[in-house]
Amino acid sequence: MSVFQFITLRERPELKETAASWFHSKWNVPKEAYLACMDAYLNRETEYGWYLCLHNGRIIGGMGVIENDFHDRKDLSPNVCAVYTEEAFCGQGIAGHLLNMTVEDMRSKGISSLYLVTDHTGFYERYGWEFYCMAQGDGEPDMTRLYIHR
Repeated sequence: MSVFQFITLRERPELKETAASWFHSKWNVPKEAYLACMDAYLNRETEYGWYLCLHNGRIIGGMGVIENDFHDRKDLSPNVCAVYTEEAFCGQGIAGHLLNMTVEDMRSKGISSLYLVTDHTGFYERYGWEFYCMAQGDGEPDMTRLYIHR
């Protein structure tokens, strides 16, 4: 049976470059944008963290927390972003564990409401997220679902 390791980037800062490249490969957001957010977290300029799941030392899942995840509701902050699990590992509870880890970490830092945008329905509700409203993604023609975790 495989063993997953769930960590924050602060626990393994040497993974910063690898993590930024991994997130870039999944979401096509510039690697430099990830590095800037990760540096701010690692330098303790923000408590908005980065959360990873490792399998045999390799990143197979992750997510971050940022001010705004490229949508028009700038008043709804912070946002969980870049939620991704490698396809071969889907259905094993990795994203759910990372979501719960993120919520608990933010709550321990005094941040009780988190937001996220997604096209998925039914998944996030399993982890205590509620549909909040529709939001307009930057440069997106269609509205997208925005969720809250209180």
